[in-house]
Amino acid sequence: MNAASGFDAGRAWRIRLLYSAVWWLAMPFVLLRLWRRGGKEPGYRQHVPERIGFYPPLAPSLASRKFLWVHAVSVGETRAAEPLIAAMLDAYPEHAILLTHMTATGRATGQALFGKSPRVLQCFLPYDTGWMVGRFLRHFSPGLCVLMETEVWPNLIVQCGRYKVPVALVNARLSARSLRRGKRFSTLMTEAASGMSCVGAQTEADAGRLQQLGGNNVHVTGNLKFDVTPSPALLAVGAAMREQIGSRPVLLCASTRDGEEELILDALSRRGRDPAFADLLTIIVPRHPQRFDEVADMAAAKGLPPLRRTRLADEPVPPQVKVLIGDSMGEMFAYYAMCDVAFIGGSLLPMGGQNLIEAFAVGKPVLIGPHTFNFSDITEQAIAAGAAQRVSDVDTMLDMAQQLLQADQQRQVMSEQATQFAQQHRGATARTMALLAPFI
Repeated sequence: MNAASGFDAGRAWRIRLLYSAVWWLAMPFVLLRLWRRGGKEPGYRQHVPERIGFYPPLAPSLASRKFLWVHAVSVGETRAAEPLIAAMLDAYPEHAILLTHMTATGRATGQALFGKSPRVLQCFLPYDTGWMVGRFLRHFSPGLCVLMETEVWPNLIVQCGRYKVPVALVNARLSARSLRRGKRFSTLMTEAASGMSCVGAQTEADAGRLQQLGGNNVHVTGNLKFDVTPSPALLAVGAAMREQIGSRPVLLCASTRDGEEELILDALSRRGRDPAFADLLTIIVPRHPQRFDEVADMAAAKGLPPLRRTRLADEPVPPQVKVLIGDSMGEMFAYYAMCDVAFIGGSLLPMGGQNLIEAFAVGKPVLIGPHTFNFSDITEQAIAAGAAQRVSDVDTMLDMAQQLLQADQQRQVMSEQATQFAQQHRGATARTMALLAPFI
């Protein structure tokens, strides 16, 4: 035991051994679930050996380079990593980037962002057993491990220490709820946190909570998502689709989660005869692509004729279409460019909210529900800045959206505040690069 810190290394080893045993016992069920999920999302049936630590030989062009490894579990983390990876490629031309994921959609997002770069290699991260992670580290021999946001895996960090790979947690966030959950596994989490070389937190509150969990060398570097800029190509796509919609008011419900779409569609259905909603076009972009079909069927069943973005031709959107289903990947900036007002999902039900920042980058007024514990600080700052408004439930959300859609001046003020808010918070990439520089 370390008397100064109260950390018992022997106890940590025993608990991690039990944790690893649980992983091995669960592995057949984990792989079965992976295969079943692949029935709806084919990406989960691809590259399966990578998930247990087996990888093809490196191409000669990459085998001679040192890897800087960035782990971005899914779509949001991958998008957030975009400016950091671009900065790494510019600053370290002799290195290659190893970009790992856990979800098929995260990998698809990485492919869309970096598929044309010869110095970016993508793969799945293996499950968190010492043996699998060890095989991964021996195969790629990375010089640095950069974990995005909340991805703290006990065996991964211990194995990185064994192979002398510095570990950085960047764009890090930790809600009060996650801190309480982490303290229930304090031995494992403290060992993992103490094994990290540095932490770049999004806010002062995140930094404080990460230090409580055992993090060392913690700095506030800001949120990398503010440095993500909309591509002109996506903005052009959004503008073209907006021309197809015409003068109808457009409400975007972005990154909605299971249960929220039904609330929104029910509320829209109840207001079907209200003249104020007669011309409204609602765009719903579910967070998870496996739910595109379900949401489209749900809209049709509730008497709200839907049109899917992937079936949107070059003709104007028919006036009888009430709901546009955003069933495409990698076009979120285009959807924001199309809308007049954006509601951010994951917040009507207690799911913690989703990223607001992309909407601000396009200068859109934002509505957000009551449940934003995963993004509490940035949400409160945005509300205080006049860039966002909080709503208590789905009916209040539609009422507020309709008010903004009818009040051009109020909407324009919120739009300007959103743009200013995004601009004021940029710079996290440079601060994060400075934090990582001593370990590269």
